[in-house]
Amino acid sequence: MTQPSTVSVNVNRTLGELSGAFADLGTFLPLVLGLIALNQFCPQGIFLGFGVFAVAVALFYRRPIPIQPMKVISAMVIAQGLTPGMMQASGMLMGIILLLLAFSGAITWLSKQISQAISVGIQFAIGIQLLMMGGKMMTVTPLIGFGAFAFIFILRFLPLRYVSMPLVLFAGMWWQYHNGSDVTGFSFNNTPWQFHWPLASEWSQALTLLVLPQLAMTLTNAVIATSVVAKEKFPEDAERFTPKAFATSSGLANLLLAPFGAIAMCHGAGGLAVQYHFGSRRLWAPLIFGITCITVALSWGESVAWLLSLIPMAILGSLLSIAGLQLAWSKRLLDGRPFCMAVIASTAIVSLAVNPAAGLLAGLVVEFLRSRWEMIQTIR
Repeated sequence: MTQPSTVSVNVNRTLGELSGAFADLGTFLPLVLGLIALNQFCPQGIFLGFGVFAVAVALFYRRPIPIQPMKVISAMVIAQGLTPGMMQASGMLMGIILLLLAFSGAITWLSKQISQAISVGIQFAIGIQLLMMGGKMMTVTPLIGFGAFAFIFILRFLPLRYVSMPLVLFAGMWWQYHNGSDVTGFSFNNTPWQFHWPLASEWSQALTLLVLPQLAMTLTNAVIATSVVAKEKFPEDAERFTPKAFATSSGLANLLLAPFGAIAMCHGAGGLAVQYHFGSRRLWAPLIFGITCITVALSWGESVAWLLSLIPMAILGSLLSIAGLQLAWSKRLLDGRPFCMAVIASTAIVSLAVNPAAGLLAGLVVEFLRSRWEMIQTIR
């Protein structure tokens, strides 16, 4: 006879995988809905792209490796009203660049130059940025947003932590249904789903306006930082989570799926942190997310669009803030040696003030000075 403790463990695992599958919606939905509603992108192509990528990632990595929109590219396309062709060109260009870096060995070399202190600094900066973005989203409906954040944070110390995210989502949708949508401007989109190839002019514009600003964040957060976090969470599979592997999977997905309407996609250290926090440990979370996206793509209609629009922006902000908090926190922020703390601080400060690429450079400089200082002290 099955023991109650075994049943409880299995229930918690199942709830954890279900919660983890949709824990990263705070990054995913605002950008996706913005592209569909404001830029009239084809919803079927976007959701199919995420679905196929997520299923492939689940079957290859067999762990909760997240799939996210490339934030800089997506945000700039929305803000500047750029065309789907420019988005597709940027996705394919990012795919080519990532594959070149992966198979030339450049990404492996770069990752070896980065100490753990530099990685902690980059993760801290990205986590703070996500926390701030989530905070702004929560202010849309402060009571709902900050209440949801507090509820999720408190429940992380209780046995019910795995049900906190679905409870918050369902409660937010129920509240939205009875009080009116705050997703202003969302409308059903009849853009046809078809194979598309960017125009010649869109390639050059995509390279300068979208790809170059995105590249630094992709290399630091989606490739190197994700590799560090994945190895930390799943050390038994560390050989599978190399920077080369993440650059290759992101590169192939963008190169192959962009012509079919997918937007620029990548992995993300924050997404991995929040999925792990909500209990995802195996391949089921990305598999569930991927199958859901494919289902949405194949059944897209007014009812599906209306259902997605019921998720309050403030709730998405609370999920994004939780992801940022999980990513920013590290034990090394408390027990690091003075020189390590200097590397962490300089990397994080410059990353926040400029961008992650500049933060990486600052961290490498301070790390180099630290090693030289130790060498001199040893000689003396």
